[in-house]
Amino acid sequence: MYFYCEACKKEYPLNTHSYKCECGGMFRLHKDPHEEGAKGISLGEFVTPLLPYQAGKLDFLLKMEHLLPTGSFKDRGAYSLINELHNVGIKKIALDSSGNAGASVAAYAAAAGMDCTVYVPDDISQEKVKQIEAYGAKIIKVANGRMKACAAVKQNLGDAYYASHVYNPLFFEGIKSMAHELYEQLGHHVPDYIFMPVGNGTMLIGLFLGFMEIGRLPHFVAVQSSKCAPLYEAFHEVPASPKRATIAEAIRITQPKRLKEMLQAVKDSGGDVITVQDKDILKAQKELAHHGIYVEMTSAAALAGAEQFFENGKPDNYKVVIPLTGNGLKR
Repeated sequence: MYFYCEACKKEYPLNTHSYKCECGGMFRLHKDPHEEGAKGISLGEFVTPLLPYQAGKLDFLLKMEHLLPTGSFKDRGAYSLINELHNVGIKKIALDSSGNAGASVAAYAAAAGMDCTVYVPDDISQEKVKQIEAYGAKIIKVANGRMKACAAVKQNLGDAYYASHVYNPLFFEGIKSMAHELYEQLGHHVPDYIFMPVGNGTMLIGLFLGFMEIGRLPHFVAVQSSKCAPLYEAFHEVPASPKRATIAEAIRITQPKRLKEMLQAVKDSGGDVITVQDKDILKAQKELAHHGIYVEMTSAAALAGAEQFFENGKPDNYKVVIPLTGNGLKR
């Protein structure tokens, strides 16, 4: 198992302190067929339920990712990332996050005995700050938004390994497990549609890779906030608009580093990218809560998107999955 550059194909070992190729290309992961990933560091991961959900005349399947150990789907990626880094001897890591990835990586790093520093935007919710700090990680708040946090950690890595959920392909390896779970839960069938909130595209890319292994893609529908929608603008080839704050803070990513891969995933799946307004996200969160399901705002964006997409109805035989990405206790 090793990294290679998507542009020039140069190879790098997993323990490299480079986070991208010297030519500027992003890393991808080479893994031999049937090669097993490292294991041993666990927080009690499990197969998350696939819950039937009725929204008016629409029926969906909710993938309950918000029930994972730290309360978000990012635990899948953190499990894979930290196990591999622990296996190659990494002891000190740093990363940037809007909250969920920081909490997941900090938790698994604590279980592995790693030193962890998390750079976050200064408007991160206090609940997420408390969670990250509870795991023993150091928090560094950075002013002026999520992308500034990304720049700050890269400028101040020192001898720390950049354990990024965006740059490091080991994180996507963990997300792939959701695709295989869904395939098993649906009786060896692939869903017709998967709606997901998209910022940096961690889930989108991971699911794409996972379903490629299975051999068939669902239609991926990426949901973004109308206030910050760079993938929507690129996919539909519309002029960029000013990026503003949104209640879906986890997907407020103004310049996603893997935009090209995100576009490929949506296009290859015959999918789409849509935007939703904050008022509809809030409505969807309340709707879920009134059914006993408490998720953070970003999770609710996916339900708002699915309801908007199928506002004129959907075929009864369509299997439409909505992963609930984060627990409501985080906000």
